Amino acid sequence: MSEAGEGAEFEGAVTSLHDIRVTVEAIEGRSVCGMRVGDFCEVTNSNELRIPDDRHFCIYALQSVLPLIPAKQRDLPAGDWLERDTLVACPDPEERLIMRIDRIGRVDLATDDLT
Repeated sequence: MSEAGEGAEFEGAVTSLHDIRVTVEAIEGRSVCGMRVGDFCEVTNSNELRIPDDRHFCIYALQSVLPLIPAKQRDLPAGDWLERDTLVACPDPEERLIMRIDRIGRVDLATDDLT
């Protein structure tokens, strides 16, 4: 339970984050997961995962990009490797599925609403 006045210095503060799209850039092996080049998912409004109605996104491919999403949502110094690198590989060595992480928009959220 928070004490009275705790966090008052952040009252009304806004956190600006990028919405993210993860797109299948290439499949250099055989696709056993059923994904195709161009398939994508998006993370919007900080934490909302969106996948087009008529498609799916492999959970094993997704798990390889999830740790990078919070960093890619934020502005980073120009020299930071996470600012420059956008490609991530699926962990399945037979598929050799390559995904690209792009920033597709920006959203301002009340800092008090975030955990």
